[in-house]
Amino acid sequence: MIDDIKSQFSIFSQKSPPIFLDSGASSLTPSVVIDAITDYYQNFSVNIHRGLYELSEKATIMCENSRKKVASFIHADSQEIIFTPGTTLGLNMLAQMLSSKVTAGDNIVISIAEHHANILPWQKIAKQVGAELRFIKLTDAFQLDMQHAATIIDSKTKIVSITGMSNVMGTIPDCKAIGKLAHTVGAYMIIDAAQSIAHQKTDVKNLDCDFLVFGAHKMYGPTGVGVLYGKKEILDTLEPVFVGGDIVSMVTEQHAEWVGAPYKFETGTPPIAGIIAMSAAINFIESIGWKYIQKHEEELNEYAITRLQQIKGLAIIGPNRFAGRGANYAFTIEGLHTHDIADMLAKQNIAVRAGSHCAMPLSIALNINGTTRASCGIYTTKQDIDALCLGLNKIIEIFKK
Repeated sequence: MIDDIKSQFSIFSQKSPPIFLDSGASSLTPSVVIDAITDYYQNFSVNIHRGLYELSEKATIMCENSRKKVASFIHADSQEIIFTPGTTLGLNMLAQMLSSKVTAGDNIVISIAEHHANILPWQKIAKQVGAELRFIKLTDAFQLDMQHAATIIDSKTKIVSITGMSNVMGTIPDCKAIGKLAHTVGAYMIIDAAQSIAHQKTDVKNLDCDFLVFGAHKMYGPTGVGVLYGKKEILDTLEPVFVGGDIVSMVTEQHAEWVGAPYKFETGTPPIAGIIAMSAAINFIESIGWKYIQKHEEELNEYAITRLQQIKGLAIIGPNRFAGRGANYAFTIEGLHTHDIADMLAKQNIAVRAGSHCAMPLSIALNINGTTRASCGIYTTKQDIDALCLGLNKIIEIFKK
C-alpha cells in the first residue's frame, strides 16, 4: 500500500526525490488536494456568501460542505467549526476571546512541552491581567507529570491548554484526564492538535475538550487554513476578536449585532480554496484509514527507535516506547551541533529539522541546546529510516577524523 500512497505525491516522482523527514513542520501535499485547489481557481474562483449567481452559490456550498466534513472528522457539529488562518492564529484568537474570563490572581496552566504558539498567547494574557502562567512538568520518561498537574490546577485556574502531541518528543499527553482536572475546578480545556490531528483519530466529544485547534498543512492539506473547534454553548457567549464584513445581522452608526456562531468569528473573505482543499485532505486520510495509519506508525516507531538507539553517542529526547507516541524522533549526538547534523544530512538529500523547534522552554527544562528532529508522515518508509541512520553514521565517522 505504501507505493500507492507515495504515488499520490508528485515530489517522489522527481529525478532525485528527497528522503523527507520533516512532516512535523509541514506534511507533503497529495495530488487530490492540489487538484481541489486548481479546480476552484480554474472553474469557480469567486467569493462566497450573498452572491446570488451560480458560481458563488457553488463556492459557498463547497465551503459549507467542507465545514461539515471537518465536523464529522473530529466528531463535532458543523456550527462548532470556525475556519482560521492556522493553528497559531487560532490560539491567538482564542486567547483574546477568553481574556475577559481571567483576572488578577487567577492562573493559566499549560505544559513545559508546548510549542511557542501555545505559550506566547497565554503568556501575553497573563501579563495583561496579572494572572500566573503555570507549567506542568515532565517525568523522567518524557511524559506529562499527572501528579504535578493535579497540584497546579486549582480553584484559581481558568484555562488549561495542552498539546495533543509534542512536536519535539512525540509525547502524547492524556488530554482527557487533564480535561477532567480542568473541568473539576471550572476551567476551560483547550487542546492544540496541530501535531496529533494527522496521526490519531480525534473525537472532541469523547475528549470533552472545550476548544481544539489545528491547521491543514500538517494533515496533507494546504497552508493558510486551519480550524478552531469550540463547544456551541460556549461560542454563543463569546465576542468576535476581528470584526468587519459578513459577521453582522445589523449595523447602525453606533451599534452592531453579530450573527450566530461560527460565522461571527469569520470576518472578511476566507481562504476559500484552502477550505475546499481541506475537505480533500480529510478524504485522503479517510481513504487510507486510521487502522492502517496507526499500524504504520507503530511499526515505524519500533524500527526507528531500535535503529537510532544503535548509533553510538545518540540520545533520543522522547519516549522509548513504540506505541502511544508520535512518529517523530528528536535526538542529540554527543559532540555534534544539531544544525551541523541537519546541514550534513541535507547534503545527503535527507530533510530533517534542527533547533529548539519553537519550544525553547522545553530545551531549557531538559538542559539541552535543541535537537535534530526526524518526523514522519504516511509516506515514510523503513528505507527512509535506514537512509537517516546511514547518514548519521557517516557524519559521526567524518567528525571522528
